[in-house]
Amino acid sequence: MVVGGSRGGVSGKPVKQVAVGILGESPPRRKHRWAVVIGISDYSGGGSDIQYADDDALDMLKTLIEVYGYRRENIRLLISDYKVNNATHDDIVAAIDWLRDREAAGDEVVFFYSGHGARGMADDGDGEVIDEAIVPYECTSDALIWDGDLKRMFSDFEASRIIFIFDCCYAGGMTDLKADGRVICMASTESGVSYESSVLQNGVFTYYFVDKGMYQGEADTTPSDGKVTVEEAFDYAKANVPTVVPQKPTISDSFENDLLL
Repeated sequence: MVVGGSRGGVSGKPVKQVAVGILGESPPRRKHRWAVVIGISDYSGGGSDIQYADDDALDMLKTLIEVYGYRRENIRLLISDYKVNNATHDDIVAAIDWLRDREAAGDEVVFFYSGHGARGMADDGDGEVIDEAIVPYECTSDALIWDGDLKRMFSDFEASRIIFIFDCCYAGGMTDLKADGRVICMASTESGVSYESSVLQNGVFTYYFVDKGMYQGEADTTPSDGKVTVEEAFDYAKANVPTVVPQKPTISDSFENDLLL
C-alpha cells in the first residue's frame, strides 16, 4: 500500500472545457437530494494527519445547504477533526448503506471525500492490476475502501444523477464508478498527488471547486446566469489549481449536458 501524503505540505464532452453551457435535466425537489460528505484530517496514530480535509468537508456541507438548497437532514457528515472521529471504515460503509436505503429513481446523490488516497494491489473485483482507495480513519491496509469496493457499493443505486468528488491523492483512478448519469470530479490523475494549502486553509482542489467556484460563484461563466453547474466548477478548478500546485484535476462526465445540483 502506498498512502499519498503530499497534502501535508471517455466523457463525450470537450477535453479542455467540460461545461457546454446547456443545462441537463433539472434537479429533483429538495427532499429527493441526498449526500454523504467525508473529511478526515486526524488519522489513527497521528503519524498520517493532514490539516484541512475536515474544513473541506464542512465547506462542502455549507455549499450544499446554502447554495444548492439541500436539507441538512438529508446529508450524512463524517468527519475526523481531532475531536470527533466518525469516519472509520465501518462508518463510511454504513453511510453509503444509509444513502442506498433512501435514494430512489429520479433522485440526486452527492458523495464527497477529502483525505488521504492510496494505491496498491487489491482483490476488489475490478480486474485492475493497480487499484486506488480512499483511506478511512484507521489508516491501515485492512481498512482501505478500494475503487472496486466503491463500484460494488454504488452498483445498485437507482438515482439518475450521482456526483462523486474526491480530493485525495490518486483520485483519478476512481473512474471505476463511471455510469450513465454520473459525474466523477477528481483532484488529481490516477498516479498524481493532491495538495492542501495553509494559505488557502483547504485542499487546493476543494478551495477552487467548492469555495471559490461554487460558494462564491466564481465559476459562473458558461454562461453567466447566477447558477454554477458541476462542470463549470470543475473547469474553474482545473484552470486555477495548477497555478498554485503541480496537480492536475480530472473528470469523468456521463451526464447529458451540464449538471446543476
